[in-house]
Amino acid sequence: MLHWSLMFLVFALIAAVLGFGGLAGAAVGIAKVLFFVFLVVWLIAFLTRGRVA
Repeated sequence: MLHWSLMFLVFALIAAVLGFGGLAGAAVGIAKVLFFVFLVVWLIAFLTRGRVA
């Protein structure tokens, strides 16, 4: 998921350089959402590591 977040961020940077502001803004929004979802999943996995349910 972090990989996808970084890919959308790179896509947004390229789109911004080429002048596609709306597309770049949408890609940045998607990258932010994916990054925060990654952080939540990572934190849950980190806190429950070593515990067998």
